[in-house]
Amino acid sequence: MDKQLAEKTHLLIIGSGPAGYTAAIYAARANLKPMLYQGIQPGGQLTITTEVENYPGFPEGIQGPELMIHFEKQAQRMGADLRYGLATKVDFSQKPYKVWIDEEKLIEADAVIIATGASAKWLNIESEQRLNGYGVSACAVCDGFFFRGKEVAIVGAGDTAAEEALYLSKLCSTVHMLVRRDEMRASKVMQDRVKNTPNIKIYWNTETDEILGEKTVDGMRIKNHVSGETQEIPIKGFFVAIGHNPNSDIFKGWLDMDEAGYLITQAGTAKTNIEGVFAAGDVQDKIYRQAVTAAGSGCMAALDAERYLSALGL
Repeated sequence: MDKQLAEKTHLLIIGSGPAGYTAAIYAARANLKPMLYQGIQPGGQLTITTEVENYPGFPEGIQGPELMIHFEKQAQRMGADLRYGLATKVDFSQKPYKVWIDEEKLIEADAVIIATGASAKWLNIESEQRLNGYGVSACAVCDGFFFRGKEVAIVGAGDTAAEEALYLSKLCSTVHMLVRRDEMRASKVMQDRVKNTPNIKIYWNTETDEILGEKTVDGMRIKNHVSGETQEIPIKGFFVAIGHNPNSDIFKGWLDMDEAGYLITQAGTAKTNIEGVFAAGDVQDKIYRQAVTAAGSGCMAALDAERYLSALGL
C-alpha cells in the first residue's frame, strides 16, 4: 500500500463496547483526540441483550442497546472521532503502528488500545438465535435474576458452566444441566459442588434438539444420543455456557495471548508485551466478562496510553 494513503493519529482505539467507548471518553477528555473504529458490532455484546439491571447508575435498569447509545453519545460529546469500520490487519513491527481498516484503509498510530471483545459460542440452532434475549442467554450472572423461582436449563461442562449452574441454583427452583458427554471437563471441586447441589439435575450424553416457545422460552426438547430418547421439559430460561472466543485473531504473532486467544496484559495495567499497545475489556478478561469491569479496564487503558504518549512528548 502506498505510504501516502496512511492517515495518522496519536491514539487509535479498536472496538466499541464498554471498554472501547470508556477509553475514548477518558482519552478525549485528556485531549488525545482519539480515533475509534467501532468494528463489526458497534456497541459490542450488550447490543444483543435486553434488560440490564446490574450496571451502576440505572436504578430502574436499562436496555442493553440503549446503554451503549449513552456510551457512544458521551464519547462523541467529549470529542472522540468515532468511525464505522473493522480492523482486519495490523503491523506492530515498528512505530508508528499500522492498522488496516476493512482491508484497504491504513491508519498509523503512536499508541493503540485494543477493545475488540469476545463472542459467545452458540449451539447454532434456529430457535436459539430467534429467542436470544427472550429467555436465551450466554450470561447467567447478567440474566439469571430474571428467572428467580423458575426452572431453567444450562448447556456446558466446563468450569464456567459449573459456576453458572451454581449461581443459577441460588435463584431458580430447578437447574437442568445438559452435558454432551458422560463426564464433565470442569475441575473436580466444581464437579463435586454441582453434583451435591440438590436443585441441579444433570443430564449426561444429552444435546439440545430444540428450544420451545414462540416469543419467549417455555420449554426445551432434549435428546440422549446414547439411547436416542427425546423428552420435553418446561423451562423459562435457557443458558449457553460452552465458552467464548476472544476477537484477537488479527493480533496473533504480535501480542502475547493464552491458549484460548485472550490477550495477556501486565498485572494491574492494560499494557501488552508491545510498548504503546494496550488491551481492555473481554478480549483480555476471561474471568469477569461484565460491562462494568470492561468499562473499568477501558479507563485503565486510556490512562496508561495517556502516560505513554506524554512520556514521548506527544
